[in-house]
Amino acid sequence: MPIYLDRHDLKGLTATDIAEAHRKDLEVQGRYGVRFLTYWFDDTRGTAFCLIDAPDIGTAMRVHDEAHGEIARDVIEVDLSAVEAFLGRISDPEPAAHCCDGRVDPAMRTIMFTDIVDSTAMTARLGDVRAVEMVRAHDAMVRRALHNKGGREVKHTGDGIMAVFDDAAAAVDSARAIQQAFEAFNLASREKLQVRIGLDAGEPVADHNDLFGATVQMAARLCQSAEPDTIVVSEALSSLVPDRSRLVDLGLRTLKGFARPVEAYEVAWR
Repeated sequence: MPIYLDRHDLKGLTATDIAEAHRKDLEVQGRYGVRFLTYWFDDTRGTAFCLIDAPDIGTAMRVHDEAHGEIARDVIEVDLSAVEAFLGRISDPEPAAHCCDGRVDPAMRTIMFTDIVDSTAMTARLGDVRAVEMVRAHDAMVRRALHNKGGREVKHTGDGIMAVFDDAAAAVDSARAIQQAFEAFNLASREKLQVRIGLDAGEPVADHNDLFGATVQMAARLCQSAEPDTIVVSEALSSLVPDRSRLVDLGLRTLKGFARPVEAYEVAWR
């Protein structure tokens, strides 16, 4: 059966209220051949997200309606492997749906893109074999920083890596560590490697078409707009960083795919 992720606006409710609603869904689901796999709840924004295995959207929403009456505002069809890559789980952890500090996981994620500067020219200059070695050096440095800061690799883009973080501050720290690793590499290597990095933060169902669709697109475009050896982040991510003193306001940037210019910030890392 298809897998769906829905989004609810539930301002004023508590984590206990959401846990009870989830319990009621589990009580009713068997009557309709539906499985509610897990949920996320952001008590700050008042948003909840349910992962549902159901014959169709209408049937899934009938379970919500009968169980507690809270119908989702948006629903998208998703791939389980993509949900696990972005959100880190596809079932309730123990204790059910809670983080280590007792709060429910809010499903807010930070997306990072890295990009090797002038990778095509590098391949032409060095040849395929040597260029592949340089890409592997990039991959090793990025993956080490991801591992150290709790990031998860979503995919390799050929000349960069797309990754996701549960924590925005950890994502920025990881980006700094990546640039510092490249600086150290270049001091010891005859062939230099430069990387640009872009980051954005958002919810899993922020539009009507794809899992983290707008957030992924924003992070990718910010990465493309970044100068070599820099880290560029969105306004949304800047608001989640505890220490804003290391952010430099770049003003508005026009990015492909976005109707309006967006506010961008550069992260100081040296």
